[in-house]
Amino acid sequence: MTAQTEETVTPDLLYSEAEDDLRSAVRSLLADRSDAPTVIARIESDTPYDPQLWKALAADIGAAGLLVPEKLGGQGASHREAAVILEELGRSVAPAPYLTSAVVATETLLALGDEDGPVAGIVGELAAGRKVAVLAVPFSATAATPTVSGTLDGTVIAVADAVAADLLLVPTADGLYAVGTDDAGVSVEPLVALDLTRPLATVTLTGATGTRLADAEAAGSAVRRGLLAGAGLLASEQLGIAEWCLTETVRYTRERHQFNRPVGSFQALKHRMAQLWLEVVSARAAARNAADALATGSPDAPLAVAVAQAYCSRVAVHAAEECVQLHGGIGMTWEHPAHLYLKRAKADSIAYGTAGHHRGAIAELVELPAP
Repeated sequence: MTAQTEETVTPDLLYSEAEDDLRSAVRSLLADRSDAPTVIARIESDTPYDPQLWKALAADIGAAGLLVPEKLGGQGASHREAAVILEELGRSVAPAPYLTSAVVATETLLALGDEDGPVAGIVGELAAGRKVAVLAVPFSATAATPTVSGTLDGTVIAVADAVAADLLLVPTADGLYAVGTDDAGVSVEPLVALDLTRPLATVTLTGATGTRLADAEAAGSAVRRGLLAGAGLLASEQLGIAEWCLTETVRYTRERHQFNRPVGSFQALKHRMAQLWLEVVSARAAARNAADALATGSPDAPLAVAVAQAYCSRVAVHAAEECVQLHGGIGMTWEHPAHLYLKRAKADSIAYGTAGHHRGAIAELVELPAP
């Protein structure tokens, strides 16, 4: 293998200066508009979404169009920049339909390759932050299985962020359709979900009409690409969750005293936090590798995504559990945000496939025989 080939296949796990600047802008926005008390107050209301926050993030910062080429009205960036956005959204557990709309739905549409038809118009609206679209599949979906009949009749359960969507991308046996959530024959019924910061809903279509965007074969390929990107960048959100939990736990155990000593000075707690730090560092490498593989169109992207999900989902849950436990009594209260991170981590652990599903995918990709 030549040096040039090695350089081509070596993933870049470091953050660029532009990515660091993007992170600073997003973190500042979320600290101002979506701090812990604000998020807790919003999930107790009828809707957790803040339209002004979404406008600032999607349109003003331009985050919604990161994956969209400039000729279609986007920023012409890559999955690496989108991963930075999701890290920060994970750190704040902000209720924003970024993963579902700006990543999964957008990536699905881009995979159709229609630069002059209705797809281009939809992509432009999403990139500008004027509309939100979600793929009408269960949040746990890992494949492009038609869930609605060709006449746009059927029910899809547990569609993430459907209550915030203007447009549904509906995969059917006949192809992929775009259907407005306000159209006749479309019902979006909110569900009581574990993670209130990313609401789920049941979508029911009864004789609905929509715009056919692609035939069944093209739709299947596009949805697979969208779900792959969603799973890969979800790892970055899980990384953000784990990083916040570790940082907050270290801070709290330094300040909380028992027997006239900071509780963080006790050897047993030091070991637990050191172990968690090692897991978070490894999760960062896995998440960055997945984002870089998606950004470069690497043939190893499915493997990188499967590895990231198999590892990062467990780390996020472990970090959130440690955060709750090491905060003691205050960590069990509704007023402290630890429960938001635990619920988001648990919900994310089954999104776009469980860790077990992704371990099975790894085994297939590396041709590892079953025991």
